[in-house]
Amino acid sequence: MDLAERLRAVLDIDPAAGAVEFEGRWHGWGELRATADALATALDDAGLGPGTPVGLLLRNAPPLIGALLGLLTSDRCAVTLNPHEGAERLAADLRELALPALVGVGQDWERPEVRTSAAGSLGLCLTGDASRPVEIVSGLGRPGPGPHRETMPGVAIEMLTSGTTGRPKRVRLSYAALAHSIGGSAAHYERGKDGARPTLRRGVSIVNAPLVHVSGIFRTLLSIAGGRPIALLERFRVEPWLELIGRHRPATVSLVPAAVKMLLDADVDPAQLSSLKAVVSGTAPLPPEHGEAFEKRYGIPVLTTYGATEFAGGVAGWSLADWREWGERKRGSVGRAHPGCELRVVDPDSGEPRPAGEEGLLEVRSAQLGPGSEWTRTTDVAALDGDGFLWIRGRADSAIIRGGFKVLPPEVAGVLEQHPAVREAAVIGLPDERLGQVPVAAVELVEGAAVNAGELQAFARERLAAYQVPARIRVVERLPRTPSLKVSQPGIRQLFEAGQAGRPDREGA
Repeated sequence: MDLAERLRAVLDIDPAAGAVEFEGRWHGWGELRATADALATALDDAGLGPGTPVGLLLRNAPPLIGALLGLLTSDRCAVTLNPHEGAERLAADLRELALPALVGVGQDWERPEVRTSAAGSLGLCLTGDASRPVEIVSGLGRPGPGPHRETMPGVAIEMLTSGTTGRPKRVRLSYAALAHSIGGSAAHYERGKDGARPTLRRGVSIVNAPLVHVSGIFRTLLSIAGGRPIALLERFRVEPWLELIGRHRPATVSLVPAAVKMLLDADVDPAQLSSLKAVVSGTAPLPPEHGEAFEKRYGIPVLTTYGATEFAGGVAGWSLADWREWGERKRGSVGRAHPGCELRVVDPDSGEPRPAGEEGLLEVRSAQLGPGSEWTRTTDVAALDGDGFLWIRGRADSAIIRGGFKVLPPEVAGVLEQHPAVREAAVIGLPDERLGQVPVAAVELVEGAAVNAGELQAFARERLAAYQVPARIRVVERLPRTPSLKVSQPGIRQLFEAGQAGRPDREGA
């Protein structure tokens, strides 16, 4: 049974049973199927058949899950778009993609930049009304003629990611890769409970990661493919999350490192987490001391994972059995390779494999990428020990991982430099207890110009996703430079760590 067949089979088991709980209301499997079918019919009527790339403005909401299932069960390609992007950034993305069809909810279609940038595409609005779940947007009733009009057979999802090279790109995930990743994850963490014939399960999976991020979309599809209902949060917040834990009593949850730290900071009563047997944590490095503190306070194993969008999910991680045997001795590792995945560490120059325990660049070969796939080099500096445990030492590029999202300093600096008062900007990452890292920026102004940090942050928010906006901006007389006149990254770091930036009253928080 392939992925599309499996999803269709799950949707048909019991249409009246609850599938997604959101904001206190259950949405049934039949409701998801109605949205999925209505979307597929609308695309069929427009002549957009299997393989068609369709844009999805992915919010954490039940209609978007139904729409995603509609594309995947009809062998189309879901092109993910972040509705929380700044207006200019989202508009540019839509214009560049020139998709034949775009799907969103009413609040997205009310945004002028969405309507204008989607001109020429088929616009489909998800209403949330079971009697008519999908409507054509006025004035956008025909498929677009853009460069992505050609079909993409076999591609399930096209996701925007910065990739292993550090440059933003869209990664195409095949149906086969997703199916293999979902099956491999189930075998690794749930002892192969992805059986050939799906059944509905009683346990509820809590999804709090954004669907537009690979962790959110993967967790959702893993749950649905396994017949497991979902309790969906718009975003992670401690109190709503604890309320769901108390009602549904899950045995396992997935939390990004920032959420693990938020629970520690909130000093949650251990009794509120008494149902949990394990916490799976990924998308960003989890400081070992945070994992140790969590385990000590709550007595719950924290099973870290490692993966990337390019690999259609995780390729390594801790299993509960490994944690029980190796947990104390291997603290700080991200676990061992998933079934069907191979890991090796190589010399960055020669490409020759390094001996066990020696550092180099991590390479991955995964069955998720198809039979006979080649080794894929990452930008992670890593080591593999003699027992097969993977240790991530850092990054070979300058990417900042903020709460699981990758921020590229040149991209953020480029946006700040679009401001007419800015001569040059430099962006670095600083450690943050909750999010792992946050971007900060130092800015040198055009001679005679005047602007403050708050104005620059507002400028950035209009053009960047929220996680890309610098947490602090300092306006300086001159950026520190090396003898060759390049901006000095250590010098920028000293500005923030020493708190000396020339004009402190112009700093933004």
